[in-house]
Amino acid sequence: MSPYRQTPPPATAPKAQRGSKESSSVEVSSGDSQSSLSPGEVDQDIMKRAAARKLIERYFYQLVDGCGDSNCDNQYCASSGVVRNLTPDEAAAQAIQLYSKEARLCEVSPQKVPRINAISSQDSTAIESSPSGSSIANSTLSSECGPSGSDSTPSSQKNLDSSSITDLIILEKILPNISGPSDNNSSRTKPPTILTEESLAELCSTWESSPKLLVRAIGEVFSQPECLSRCFPAKRLQEHENASPDNAEEKESIRAKEKDPDKDEDLVADPPFDLESCRRAFDHLKKVPSNVYSSALMTALTTLCDNIIVIRGKLDNIVNCFLIAFEVPNMGYGEFLETVLPSLCEAADHLSFEDQGKLVRKWATHCKDNLRNTLESLQQLITIKVMSTNYAREFCVQDDNKVTLATKFMKIVYYANLLAGVMEPNTLREEEISLPQQLDSLEEALDQISHFGSSKMAKQAQLDDPLGLVLNVNDLDSRRPFIPFEEFYNETLSDIIEMDHDFSCYRSRKFSFMKHSFILVPATKTLGLYFDNRIRMYSERHSSLMNALIGSAPPKPYLRLKVRRDHLIADTLIGLELVAMERVLDFKKQLVVEFEEEQGVDEGGVSKEFFQLIVEEIFNPDYGMFTYQSETNMTWFNPTSFETVAQFTLIGIVLGLAIYNNIILAVNFPMVVYRKLMGKKGSFEDLVDWNPVLFNGLKNLLEYTEDDVEDVYMQTFRICYQDVFGNNIFHELKENGDQIYVTQNNKQEFVDLYADFLLNKSVECQFKAFRRGFVMVMDESPLALLFRPEEVEQLVCGSKNFDFMELELSTEYDGGYTPESQIIKDFWSIVHNLSMKNKKKLLQFTTGSDRVPVGGLSRLKLIIARNGPNSDRLPTAHTCFNVLLLPEYETKEKLNDRLLKAINYAKGFGML
Repeated sequence: MSPYRQTPPPATAPKAQRGSKESSSVEVSSGDSQSSLSPGEVDQDIMKRAAARKLIERYFYQLVDGCGDSNCDNQYCASSGVVRNLTPDEAAAQAIQLYSKEARLCEVSPQKVPRINAISSQDSTAIESSPSGSSIANSTLSSECGPSGSDSTPSSQKNLDSSSITDLIILEKILPNISGPSDNNSSRTKPPTILTEESLAELCSTWESSPKLLVRAIGEVFSQPECLSRCFPAKRLQEHENASPDNAEEKESIRAKEKDPDKDEDLVADPPFDLESCRRAFDHLKKVPSNVYSSALMTALTTLCDNIIVIRGKLDNIVNCFLIAFEVPNMGYGEFLETVLPSLCEAADHLSFEDQGKLVRKWATHCKDNLRNTLESLQQLITIKVMSTNYAREFCVQDDNKVTLATKFMKIVYYANLLAGVMEPNTLREEEISLPQQLDSLEEALDQISHFGSSKMAKQAQLDDPLGLVLNVNDLDSRRPFIPFEEFYNETLSDIIEMDHDFSCYRSRKFSFMKHSFILVPATKTLGLYFDNRIRMYSERHSSLMNALIGSAPPKPYLRLKVRRDHLIADTLIGLELVAMERVLDFKKQLVVEFEEEQGVDEGGVSKEFFQLIVEEIFNPDYGMFTYQSETNMTWFNPTSFETVAQFTLIGIVLGLAIYNNIILAVNFPMVVYRKLMGKKGSFEDLVDWNPVLFNGLKNLLEYTEDDVEDVYMQTFRICYQDVFGNNIFHELKENGDQIYVTQNNKQEFVDLYADFLLNKSVECQFKAFRRGFVMVMDESPLALLFRPEEVEQLVCGSKNFDFMELELSTEYDGGYTPESQIIKDFWSIVHNLSMKNKKKLLQFTTGSDRVPVGGLSRLKLIIARNGPNSDRLPTAHTCFNVLLLPEYETKEKLNDRLLKAINYAKGFGML
């Protein structure tokens, strides 16, 4: 299909009517004069040139080859015998003269392939020296198939001046063509015009003398997907196209170089795109002042996006358009950012997932260096739009197309970033786990749970991102992304999002940022998880009450645990086991904890202390279920534990309940535990925080390059480790491992097997049970959708940033206190001078937990309330509501004394 259209493309017409920046005029300076072309005038100019080109081409073939009618009486036709032996240059010059005087055209056209390249540089001179060279005004163009003299040509194709024809001829000589598919119903098909490094360089070198050439080339090529997708082809394609059909030896040589014995169409079907050639070509464009071409380029690119939407992925090489567009200079600045980038995001949204996957892989392979620039442009677009818009319930950020389309496009960049980094094979993923609704016993459940894996996997497949499924990529497979994950966070957007509304969009399958969680900061994602958990709690409470009304079951709206402080572990495990055997879904109810013989009512604070106490006991190495590594202060599963797998399942339930009830725990698992919980097995690089000494030793082995590995290390495939009692235990990593020495050839296999044994196989039984308990609580949660493993660690353990200045700024006051009250000033002066140990005790005293929530201490919303005048009473707290009740002590010294006594000796819930 010819890029020189006689009618504008369907997507072009609306553009000319828009009164926006997208339809701004194209200003071109030429010498001392300046012309201004609006997009509509540019379209008309293209139409005129298209009509002129076709007519000149017909005159040319008529002079050279004739019409094929032996009885032709046209003196300007070779078939009449009047015109003889014209060279291509002579025929081209005469064709232009015939066009200018509207000479007769035969009704029958010769069946030949276009040879526009036959028009030489002499022809532009011939145009200007033609009888009507200065102006071809009021010329009536013949229709393409009609006889001479008929006036069926639209008025927009008339009055074409000689300078336009000159530009047309020069452009045709500069811009090469690639043969497109032929139309059997047409005698000739114009191949699409393309840009190459050489042609763009030539246009840029002549911009001062002929700026219109550059502008028209950009407008022509960059507005049509079929043209732009074939630009900057690899050299091998150009060699293939230049091979003459009669030169079989040359074509065979090209095939041999490509190692492709198949047909010619195999090379042409998917033209290889030369990215480096594209970049070099744009380096030439950077030397041209941007005001010369930027307006035309923006108009062309917005038209390109409309055309991409129209064709809807029917072009094989459509992704090349995006590769080229994002290499354009100044794409992330000015009007390009405001107009072109949103259009590209919209066009990308209309690509199929397969085409989006192709774009991801090409970006990850060839455009790594440009990923950060693209990401920064998208972040800037979203931030500017969010800051400049006043959102409300009637028009929220989820309804803003510019923001949502940019976020969708950022997902493509996100996956490209994963593939561009260090990836691990997806064969290291853990098996999925699903659960029956009711269990006869916990032991029996552990034996039967594996039979429900397929249904869980089917459910998970529905939740997975379609683009991720096409690519077969999960962010769990990413060991190190090319760009850190944190650079995808947009804090401005995260602050403006109302997560309750976004959650409703998520549940109703509308656009939701929860499905694009890479852009949200962890604190905002925590709110999304909180809403999901609370709705499930309310749903279970409602269901229980409805069952009680119809008499089918006694009312049990909460998951109640009644425990004794001196029998905490036994009471907890027995209570959870009874729930697991009776009804697993009861774990989805809100947890309510009661300590025997204490008056505390659990509104959140009692549960916080319960979890802190139980974690301290369960993860104590003396209990025997977990080991403690003094080098890293990390807790790990005891591979030689005497406890049953049911006990590990119950510990997993405890961890799941803590997340489900929004409670932070003081556990110190290495990162590999959270990766395994999310579904990824441990590998060699997970040893770095699990056992850094061992990791460095194995790393040195891998980096050792000499051939005497066997003599230096004297290591076989038999390893030794110790149990909790210090006894040595030997294990062979492969059959007859004690007889196989580690060498330069098998050292990688040794390292992989060693890490797999330590992190997976040695604790397989214990960890599977632990993960099953966790899944009992969190199996329907969007946890995996929202959080990566390192974010799950923050969710479980809280932030490590104890910024009490941030807490001071976010604290509210009640009962007559203000930030200017003297006791408040004294209070914060004392707090900032406390040791870190006492600061954690203060947090424990006021909130029920000594951990910092995700997002920092400002998320606590501490309230300090006046609790009467000066007295000898100690400060008290409502941990459920983060309220500190502080008497108005008369001196700073007394405040300091009472506060330290309160945080060091307060324990339990009762009246003081």
